[in-house]
Amino acid sequence: MNIAIDGPAGAGKSTVARKVAEQLGYIYIDTGAMYRAVTLSALRNRISPGDAAALAKHTESVRIRLQPGENGQLVFLNDEDVTDLIRSRDVTLLVSKVAANETVRSVLTDMQRKLADRKGVVMDGRDIGTSVLPDAELKIFLTASVQERARRRFRESGIQQGVTVEQLEKEIAERDRLDAEREVSPLVCADDAIVIDSTSMPIEEVVQSIVALSRTKLAEAK
Repeated sequence: MNIAIDGPAGAGKSTVARKVAEQLGYIYIDTGAMYRAVTLSALRNRISPGDAAALAKHTESVRIRLQPGENGQLVFLNDEDVTDLIRSRDVTLLVSKVAANETVRSVLTDMQRKLADRKGVVMDGRDIGTSVLPDAELKIFLTASVQERARRRFRESGIQQGVTVEQLEKEIAERDRLDAEREVSPLVCADDAIVIDSTSMPIEEVVQSIVALSRTKLAEAK
């Protein structure tokens, strides 16, 4: 079956989805990395997220490839490994604006659906259960408080990037607003999704909860 994990920035979706996929022997697909790759390419080509036509045309020429690696998923942009580059602060600050572009979402959504055609994938993002894979057999909406998500981001890269927890809180809250208010595939919880608040939960506990839910779903389907 397919598992969709949605939620706001910093909720731990990527880490959780990767670990769930490992335990179930499924394929992990990080859709956020795909939007980040497009954002990085736009930055390199000096295309403003506000220039909808130019961004749309550029996206159609971009090649993105996801590949399993020893330490997680590798992301290739036109055959260049950009796994680390797409996590830069410049990309993080612009990715929501790029993701709001209708053509960008259409092109990447088509790629994502093709990757899930054969089933057995764990896909995370912001509109997987509502738009990309509305028929996913298990849908999870993973969330956490803004304060906790900011603390997590700070522990991951805040010191290296020279930002404070307070700055990250403001940026995450703004990104939540942009994701929720965009016209195309906004961030919403699917009606049939199971909500998991990870604010006070260790990652492994979240992972085991989703693995248990998935095994229950599989048993019910037999």
